[in-house]
Amino acid sequence: MDRLTNTVRPYAWGSTTAIAQLLGVEPTGEPQAEMWMGAHPGAPSRTERGPLNEVIDEDPAHELGPRAVAKFGPRLPFLLKILAAGAPLSLQVHPNLEEAKEGYDDEERRGVPLDAPHRNYKDANHKPELICALTPFDGLCGFRAPAEAADLLAGLGVDSLKPYVDLLHAKPEEAALREVLTAVLSADPDDMAKTVAEAATAAERLGGDYAPYAAVARHYPGDPGVIAAMLLNYVQLQPGEAMFLGAGVPHAYIQGLGVEIMANSDNVLRCGLTPKHVDVPELLRVVRFEATDPGVLRPEASPDGEEVYETPIDEFRLSRFVLPESGAAHDLTAETPQILLCTAGAVRAGDIDLTPGQSAFVPAGEKAEVSGTGTVFRATVVA
Repeated sequence: MDRLTNTVRPYAWGSTTAIAQLLGVEPTGEPQAEMWMGAHPGAPSRTERGPLNEVIDEDPAHELGPRAVAKFGPRLPFLLKILAAGAPLSLQVHPNLEEAKEGYDDEERRGVPLDAPHRNYKDANHKPELICALTPFDGLCGFRAPAEAADLLAGLGVDSLKPYVDLLHAKPEEAALREVLTAVLSADPDDMAKTVAEAATAAERLGGDYAPYAAVARHYPGDPGVIAAMLLNYVQLQPGEAMFLGAGVPHAYIQGLGVEIMANSDNVLRCGLTPKHVDVPELLRVVRFEATDPGVLRPEASPDGEEVYETPIDEFRLSRFVLPESGAAHDLTAETPQILLCTAGAVRAGDIDLTPGQSAFVPAGEKAEVSGTGTVFRATVVA
């Protein structure tokens, strides 16, 4: 078992205090958005044996186990994060596996550099993800029913939004959502900026259901993503609740601290709320234009105390143990690779003591017992 030393990413939307408070250290004063735990080459965790990606590369069968290698290849198939949103993230969507492979191959053929700002596909993998709240956590996930979105837009009383309201009422669901999102993202930037400013003023005045969108507009004045965001469901997670985000589902995190796990990919297509590149045609190819229930997930408890967040994919499996005082040790030995993350209290994983924000990598088949008093998240795969 290896203690992990992890990189904190300083993205502009990150909280300046949340990760520091979790770790029990003084804030730096700078945004701290994500702490990565895993073997992603962009910021691999470090062990006493070296960077985790290099450790795995040296002997994938031993570190990952033959079942995981046979199913996912010689790479750790998930990336675990602590995510701390102090401001809204970009409104975004992720491709499915086929779309990711096609998009990546196409950009490779065209010679688009991997670090080019207009590059859409950084790898050939999909990026389903799960966010589990550690604090109250606000986000947007999936389209509202067109009639609900129409009522929300109409309630602002902004004349330039009326064509979108009419489209949402007149067209079938798929066509209505597609045509309105296309129109919003393709509108004249100056005209849209005026519309967003009027909508933001109205949202500030009205409050209530409009308050989250007013907050988004304060961070991104004039951004068409503010109107696009109003097409989506607003979700509030309480600590311990989670949200799964599959391919093609537009979403954005607004504020809060959580544990996030995803397939080991960095493919993001943006819809707005960002100064970064927005590729409207490619985005429209990937988005699933259907109203969805955001589906708040609560963990399912097993007899041994493991609480599992069930998802429909195999690249990751997230669960947690809430360990009571003087509780018995839990044997987590498995034939798949694991990362154990403490988020509360003090726990012991094997011979490694973990406090909040600290983590360990457990190679496949290695003995793994956890004990102590606190909360530990377990990330592994289904193989």
